[in-house]
Amino acid sequence: MKASEVRDMTPDQLQDELLKLKKTQFNLRFQGASGQLEKVHQMRQVRRDIARIKTIQRQRAAEANKG
Repeated sequence: MKASEVRDMTPDQLQDELLKLKKTQFNLRFQGASGQLEKVHQMRQVRRDIARIKTIQRQRAAEANKG
């Protein structure tokens, strides 16, 4: 997911995507702990997507507080 895609989302879409990614992250961690994870790079990608969404949410909140 690119930052431009995240910026085009509405706040509700961002929250839904964040919840979906957190569930995915939990499932990937569980698979990793049980030795069933095949695509290790997915954990890194999901973690970065979560951070990207949180960053955009924080930026929007800061803009709302300024104006």
